[in-house]
Amino acid sequence: MAKDLKNDKKKKTCGFCADKVETIDYKDTSKLKRFLSEAGKILPRRITGTCALHQRKLSSAVKKAREASLIAYVFEN
Repeated sequence: MAKDLKNDKKKKTCGFCADKVETIDYKDTSKLKRFLSEAGKILPRRITGTCALHQRKLSSAVKKAREASLIAYVFEN
């Protein structure tokens, strides 16, 4: 019974692959903030649904944006 419920979940698709995105721009902070938690951490693939390639590109873009002070390292409440 529990096995049937597990298989009924819809697999998340990579939004970047669907839009045929080649590169992720670190200056596009509004798009990058969608992939950050409330604390400012990068969300994992299993939550966002991105593929491994785009998750790596996303990770480096977020780190580059943090380095350029476009995104804060930690968000204050």
